[in-house]
Amino acid sequence: EMDDEDCERRRMECLDEMSNLEKQFTDLKDQLYKERLSQVDAKLQEVIAGKAPEYLEPLAALQENMQIRTKVAGIYRELCLESVKNKYECEIQASRQHCESEKLLLYDTVQSELEEKIRRLEEDRHSIDITSELWNDELQSRKKRKDPFSPDKKKPVDFLNDCLKEFSLTFPRPYIVYMLQDLDILEDWTTIRKVNARM
Repeated sequence: EMDDEDCERRRMECLDEMSNLEKQFTDLKDQLYKERLSQVDAKLQEVIAGKAPEYLEPLAALQENMQIRTKVAGIYRELCLESVKNKYECEIQASRQHCESEKLLLYDTVQSELEEKIRRLEEDRHSIDITSELWNDELQSRKKRKDPFSPDKKKPVDFLNDCLKEFSLTFPRPYIVYMLQDLDILEDWTTIRKVNARM
């Protein structure tokens, strides 16, 4: 059996041992903290230097992804440029075809208008020529029927007026209403003056 003195001594030994163990545990914990802190700091320095595997592997994946996306973007850019170029060429071709079509249409329109004007001028000239021939025939027939010794021979102005009146009743001249340009009217007037000069 142990007496009180032995128990007290034993208790003190246990307390000292516990205190020593706690001190060792605290020292180990501090040492472990410092070691882990040193490892983390070293890893951080590797990351900053670009040498850490934990950094290099994701970085390589990111760079590969970037290269793929850059290549795809370049292909898409080329396709867009080709599409715009094709659209531009189509617009140019359509514009040229439209211009050629409008040019041909304008040429046909102007040609038709000029041919119509020529046809009208020919009709007017033909009508005036026929009227002039009828007028000359009528004058010649009247001169032949007239007595050369008649008193009317001394009045050529009255005779001419009478002939004009009778001719107007017998052969009415065409009534033409001009809705033409000044150049067309001038051409018609020149034609009429030439006919009058022949009369």
